[in-house]
Amino acid sequence: MFFDAPMVAPARGLDPAWLDYNGHLNMAYYNVLFDEGSDHVFEQFGCGPSYRAQRNMSFFTAEAHVCYVRELKPDAMVRASTQLLDFDAKRIQLFQELRHVDGWLSATCETLLLHIDMSGPRTMPMPDDILANVSAMAEAHKNLPRPERAGKSIGIPRKQPG
Repeated sequence: MFFDAPMVAPARGLDPAWLDYNGHLNMAYYNVLFDEGSDHVFEQFGCGPSYRAQRNMSFFTAEAHVCYVRELKPDAMVRASTQLLDFDAKRIQLFQELRHVDGWLSATCETLLLHIDMSGPRTMPMPDDILANVSAMAEAHKNLPRPERAGKSIGIPRKQPG
């Protein structure tokens, strides 16, 4: 299986209902755009809606960290790119960027996803075919530089007295 490095979802516009009273994209809908970018990746892995229907397995987001860099206005066209940072048998760590089609960065999102057996639901190792696809993406992404914003935490830096 071949994976682009990074993987880029098709460009799309913003739904007018997603705009807030400030006239730009409401923060909640950045997550929708990142989720659509993840859906694009999971389809490539073989883990789209049919995966749930046929195998009763899926992925759940365990943690997400979004950084809002530059606002998106009503007429914006954007693309979500996805880089695989790490994985093991039960987990996938992704880093995504949301960019305006003109190239500037609007937001980033780092997520940790768990592979789930829906009969529990509980975590379980990915089947061999899916793990092989994730491994192929990791191989395609291994030479990408680690994103500067990856691994960031939230906090208010304080100067030390003295």
